[in-house]
Amino acid sequence: MRPLTNIYVFACVFIFMLWNNIQPTVENEFIANYSSSLLTNVPKNIPVHTHVLDLSHNRISGLSISEFIYLSDLQVLNLSHNLITELDFSVFIFNEDLEYLDLSHNNILKVYCQNLAYLRHLDLSFNKFTALPICKEFGNMFHLEYLGLSATMVRRSDFRSIIHLQLCTVFLTLEDFSLYEPQSLTALNTRSLHIVFAANQNFSFSLLYDGMSTSENLRIVNLRYTLSYKDFPSPSLTLLKKIKTTALSLDTVDLQWTIILEIFLLIWYSPVEHLTVRNLTFRGPLGELTEYEFLPLLSSLEQLISSGGSMKVLTLEHVRNKVYYFNQEILYRQFSEMNIASLTIYDAYMPHMLCPNRTSSFQYLNFSHNALTDELFQNCGTLTDLKLLILQRNKFESLSKVSFMTSRMKSLKYLDISSNLLSHDGADVQCQWAESLTELDLSSNQLMDAVFGCLPVNIKKLNLQNNHITSVPKGMTELKSLKELNLASNRLADLPGCSGFTSLEFLNVEMNSILTPSADFFQSCPQVRELQAGRNPFECSCELQDFIRLERQSGGKLFGWPAAYVCEYPEDLQGTQLKDFHLTELACNTVLLLVTALLLTLVLVAVVAFLCIYLDVPWYVRMTWQWTQTKRRAWHSHPKERETVLQFHAFISYSERDSLWVKNELIPNLEKGEGCVQLCQHERNFIPGKSIVENIINCIEKSYKSIFVLSPNFVQSEWCHYELYFAHHKLFSENSNSLILILLEPIPPYIIPARYHKLKALMAKRTYMEWPKERSKHPLFWANLRAAISINLPISFEANEEQSDVTSPSSAPASLGLIK
Repeated sequence: MRPLTNIYVFACVFIFMLWNNIQPTVENEFIANYSSSLLTNVPKNIPVHTHVLDLSHNRISGLSISEFIYLSDLQVLNLSHNLITELDFSVFIFNEDLEYLDLSHNNILKVYCQNLAYLRHLDLSFNKFTALPICKEFGNMFHLEYLGLSATMVRRSDFRSIIHLQLCTVFLTLEDFSLYEPQSLTALNTRSLHIVFAANQNFSFSLLYDGMSTSENLRIVNLRYTLSYKDFPSPSLTLLKKIKTTALSLDTVDLQWTIILEIFLLIWYSPVEHLTVRNLTFRGPLGELTEYEFLPLLSSLEQLISSGGSMKVLTLEHVRNKVYYFNQEILYRQFSEMNIASLTIYDAYMPHMLCPNRTSSFQYLNFSHNALTDELFQNCGTLTDLKLLILQRNKFESLSKVSFMTSRMKSLKYLDISSNLLSHDGADVQCQWAESLTELDLSSNQLMDAVFGCLPVNIKKLNLQNNHITSVPKGMTELKSLKELNLASNRLADLPGCSGFTSLEFLNVEMNSILTPSADFFQSCPQVRELQAGRNPFECSCELQDFIRLERQSGGKLFGWPAAYVCEYPEDLQGTQLKDFHLTELACNTVLLLVTALLLTLVLVAVVAFLCIYLDVPWYVRMTWQWTQTKRRAWHSHPKERETVLQFHAFISYSERDSLWVKNELIPNLEKGEGCVQLCQHERNFIPGKSIVENIINCIEKSYKSIFVLSPNFVQSEWCHYELYFAHHKLFSENSNSLILILLEPIPPYIIPARYHKLKALMAKRTYMEWPKERSKHPLFWANLRAAISINLPISFEANEEQSDVTSPSSAPASLGLIK
């Protein structure tokens, strides 16, 4: 346990920061920092309203009143670590608000005094004074709380000017120390005394005794004594009765073992309750004294320790033993039998500690950073009052042996055995912990999943950070009292459930291997108030969406959100905070995705089916198929006639209901007279035995033009539609202009079926000939029509046709039964 000395020093040194509500982090305009600026003089451009001025770590060698006269608001001035050789306090006569003045670590030899009654903190330590620089004017500094001084000699008369002052802390640096007048320090009236000796000098034993008689809190740095222990005087009983110190701190101690025993005996007899020794090196006696000659000292110490004293807390840190032929077990026995509440032996290379022979008063033991093993306190039943045991950074290996070590410690509540070599395989190995143990730190060991089979049943706080745990076994012993669990820096792949931790309130799983944490964690762990799951390699995918949604619903239960929760995978999202990662519900819900895809497919199929029906796609497919089959049969049946030869000027397509007009008007006017036209008509030119579709295709292909007689009757005829489709197909396949449209009667657009979109397109894009009702316009109509189909057919076919007409004028075949 640290003594209270440092607390008082810290409070006194920095109390000035609280006065007048100075807030340097907010009111930056009141702070001027020129530290480490290689200055040789005080700057001239310091703002006049400066409250805090830092001129430390420069090369300033002199001060003048003109440099500070205009800084009337100055409260804090730091001139430490400069080259000042003389100090005249009148320089600050106009700085009436100055409360903190630091002139330490300079080369000051001489001081010219001036009453600065407003000062609270004055530091003149680490300078080159021969005598203590205490002027009679210091006696008028009634607000002074901290006084730092330095000298090479100390006399009783040096303090007479400040005997009446109620000081909080006095800091003395005694470099090149040459003289100390006994009982000089006892003239001081201070609560805390801090003395620093030069590192290469022997300290004054009288000064040590007087320091303990001066203040409640005493700290001494650099205790070194190279002379024989016989020259080290023992304190008188009169002096022992005057000791006031209750908290003593000794730092950087390098003494003979016998002198350390003398000092320890002095302290044990004194009212000192808290003793802290840091950086202790104890050596063997010089020359004439052997180990056996100071064994009586050890015996005296043992008797003293067993008898009890004022000491409650002993702290030894960074201990180095230079006594090579000394039986350390004697020392361990002295420590184990101490009648104190708190013992700390830190970083002492201590391999073992003995169990007290009788019931011990220890309540706190700290043996961190040593070489202790599993043999410590085995079968030890005398530590019944021990409440806190700290064994960090030792060489413990077996968790079960550690549990048996605690089994007889009836009052133990806290055990820290972190940073060891602990492991537990769980193979028929029993564990037996103290029933009172409620806090256990097992961090930074080599524990695996089996550790959950060897834990105290009444544990409330458990730290398993930085081990090799991959999961929490479901069959583990139930820890009903556990409230805090730290599993950070392990190898967990998911959040653990709470089946074994029914009272868990805080869980830490940071820095594990969790890619997609379970979203039902808070449902399975209803008592958890805070979850620390940040700094894991999160994989931003659909599975993580539920966890992100969990954060929104948890009401701030995720500690460190959102900064500690960042995507690691995939690479394109690396560094993205989870709060900025979003995926649609459709992308992550497989059932919804399948239902949506099915619905879209059904809609698409319905739309395609509707369009097929609306546009009569099956009919067109069927016609295309029939046309293809017909061409294929013609190709294989007549290989010598593969090339089509024109036999007719035009093929006529019309509805049967318009046949009177075709037979009475169209055919007579085109086939008779000059320039007669050879027309292909289904009634006389279709070949019996072939299918109607095949006859239509053959007639269209053997005709130069295709004449379509359009009327309301035409659009109602299925076969007319076939003929129009095949003729249109020829139009695009041969890139010819073979269609002639004759509008016999007007066709309202609304009566044209939707599937006749080709007819609509042809009527919209191509010029058609309209049959005139006036007889006077008929000759012009026929002339234009003849001109549209004018072509010379092959001679052989024309001659054959003429001969056929002469020999068989009525040779038209019987009707094929085609009704259009």
